[in-house]
Amino acid sequence: MLRPTPLHSRTQPLCASLAWKSWNGYAAVRAYDEHSEAEYFAIRHKVGVIDVSPLSKHEIVGPDAAVLISRVFSRNVEALEERRVTYGVLVDPHGYVLDDGTCARVGPDHFRLCTNERWPAWLHRHSRGLSVQIEDSTDRIAALAVQGPEASRLLAPLVDFRLEAMPFFRIRPAKLAEISIEISRTGYTGDLGFELWLDPADAGAVWDLLLEAGAAHQVTPFGLDALDVARIEAGFVLCGVDYFGARQAPARHRMSTPHELGLAHCVDLQRDVEFVGQSAVRAELQRGPSWSLVGLALDGEELERLYDGYGLSSHFGPHACRDAVPVYATDGQRQVGQVTSHTWSPTVKAYVGLATVQASHAHEGAAVRVEHTADYERRTVAATVVPRPFFDPPRKRAVVRSR
Repeated sequence: MLRPTPLHSRTQPLCASLAWKSWNGYAAVRAYDEHSEAEYFAIRHKVGVIDVSPLSKHEIVGPDAAVLISRVFSRNVEALEERRVTYGVLVDPHGYVLDDGTCARVGPDHFRLCTNERWPAWLHRHSRGLSVQIEDSTDRIAALAVQGPEASRLLAPLVDFRLEAMPFFRIRPAKLAEISIEISRTGYTGDLGFELWLDPADAGAVWDLLLEAGAAHQVTPFGLDALDVARIEAGFVLCGVDYFGARQAPARHRMSTPHELGLAHCVDLQRDVEFVGQSAVRAELQRGPSWSLVGLALDGEELERLYDGYGLSSHFGPHACRDAVPVYATDGQRQVGQVTSHTWSPTVKAYVGLATVQASHAHEGAAVRVEHTADYERRTVAATVVPRPFFDPPRKRAVVRSR
């Protein structure tokens, strides 16, 4: 049976669609209305609020907390400054990715690791001999994400510091209308945004404050369907969809290395404390990865011609698809990979997707063909390898400097 989040009393009455899904054992809203289009446009043009409490969270505290995290995380967090956040992966001893997520240094000896799955046993396993306390804080900490170009204008009058000057990927304690929270300049939409970390007992009051203060900004609660479209535009991978964690993968060939996922920039190989799987990752890097996760843009004119041939409209809405479809060489016969997440992007004005392809087809500008079903017939459409992210607005990282 799915559990309610600390915000269920607020989200359930608004969920007119009755569309829910399981997220880490919690009931999470997919879309509040019949279609998530308005929720998506709120993220990109105004401001949206989403309950992200089901996100797995781990508190690692103690004199050796940095050593432990550096043992299991691809980033060297011993050098991470207090109040900073970084992104990386957990890797198994064979160099395959177990999970991805963020790590925040919320205090001198206090780190918060946020991932897709819960990893307390893995953390305990690698903590032998260290002075450290490990807590699965998923249920103890509620979380809200405020995302979109108006996010700063909504939150700034409510917090007790100059929010506009907060740098990207930072976290700090704050008061929001006298309620104690932590706020980070992070999110999963690829847009300007913040995440609020708070006591579950305060979650409802904070939600009410945001919706009341956000009325002038046309704040819109949004669910996982709109988030899915936004994260594809941002080029963000999703565990269980764009890759299988090594612990859940049904076969070795379904596992991925950090470099195959395009996450080489998240791996610190020069460090005093080696992370689990580092030698295997280094060896694979020397050989060169066999696969690569890339961005694909489908040929819009060919899509239109395909649908026109059936007398159908080629109109697409912002609705993400997680059904993997084959990627072929230009001959349309030899499979060279698969698209795992794809959607029409109203912002980019293109049908885009995240795909894992053979390394020989991973260079920018490479031409491939992607399976596409129209009028119940499977056909192929031309596509091109393009840079990720598809959408990366300057406002995501912009900081208003003090005069």
